[in-house]
Amino acid sequence: MWNRVLGGLVAAVCLLALLTMSQWQTTPLKVSGFIEANEIRVGSRVGGRVREVFVDEGQLVTKGMKLISLEPFDLEEQAAQAEAVLSQRRAELAKLENGTRPLEVAQAEERLKQLSAVLKKLRNGPREQEIRAAEAALEQATAQLKLASIKQARVESLLTKSAATQEDMDQANSELKVTSASQQVRQAELDLLKAGTRPEEIEEAQAREKEANEAWELQKEGYRLEEKLAARAAVKAAEAAVAALQRQLAELTITSPVDGLIEAVEIEPGDLVGANTPAVSLIDSHELWVRAYVPENHLGIAIGNKVPITVDSFPGREFVGRVTFVARRAEFTPGNVQTPEDRSKQVFRIKVMLDEGRRELRPGMSADVWLGRIQTTESERKRP
Repeated sequence: MWNRVLGGLVAAVCLLALLTMSQWQTTPLKVSGFIEANEIRVGSRVGGRVREVFVDEGQLVTKGMKLISLEPFDLEEQAAQAEAVLSQRRAELAKLENGTRPLEVAQAEERLKQLSAVLKKLRNGPREQEIRAAEAALEQATAQLKLASIKQARVESLLTKSAATQEDMDQANSELKVTSASQQVRQAELDLLKAGTRPEEIEEAQAREKEANEAWELQKEGYRLEEKLAARAAVKAAEAAVAALQRQLAELTITSPVDGLIEAVEIEPGDLVGANTPAVSLIDSHELWVRAYVPENHLGIAIGNKVPITVDSFPGREFVGRVTFVARRAEFTPGNVQTPEDRSKQVFRIKVMLDEGRRELRPGMSADVWLGRIQTTESERKRP
């Protein structure tokens, strides 16, 4: 009987000891949250009709991988036209930079000599030989006119005697008119030669000589600096136009900006995609973090603290995370925040970056951040 009593006392003492120990033990603080990642929605700045889709939802992609290609429409023709304009502008600039050719200068000089000779000829007037030749031509025309008059009078006399026909008379009258007109022309030519060159002709020749001289001087001096600057500016404008069209052509192929996972593709070949409109949604797999909320009475954490993280999908395994953000302002407790202790009404949002597990973990998984097991670094322990 005493053994039974003694055994009961021992059992009671053990139960009391266990109860006392359970009161002194505390469960390490943990807060729950969700794993998040950057969602990137990519598209084209030009838009157009979809030519081909290279990826499917859930597919892993690498940076620079083709996602979607668009029809070029008339961009290729515009680019070819811009290239042609650029070539033309560069040729014009090269012409100005190289200056005038020696043959062009020589040609301008010869033109000046020709006009100078014409002006000199006009100033000197007709030569004496020309006047004598004109006088001789006038005497010849006068003699022919006299002969035609005699012939016409003879035919007219014969016609009255019926010794000549009317046809002979008509021919004689015609010859008389021709020789009379020729005599008048020769008389006018002689008068012009004797009168000399008109002042207006000399002034016109002087103006032409001056214009030719200025053209010769311009050819010798080459092109002005302002013309070269304008040509250089035209080349830069054409280069900018070509570069802009090349960028637009590059936008016809939508590529992945990061390594990630395709989350959504809602277009098919033939669909129209607007400019600056997202066409593919992907998740950046380089950075995963847990968004959680810490009660005010447990805000003993600092940026840089390393903490264990557990997820339901991998029981018994811990992933190391690093605190990278602690909110400076409190907010009300979100409805999905859970702690093993009574939650405060005021919490502070934290961001814990995952240093490992980026291949296994997925955005949207629930995760527990064990704040009661913070791993401080050596520098943080020395911090006052």
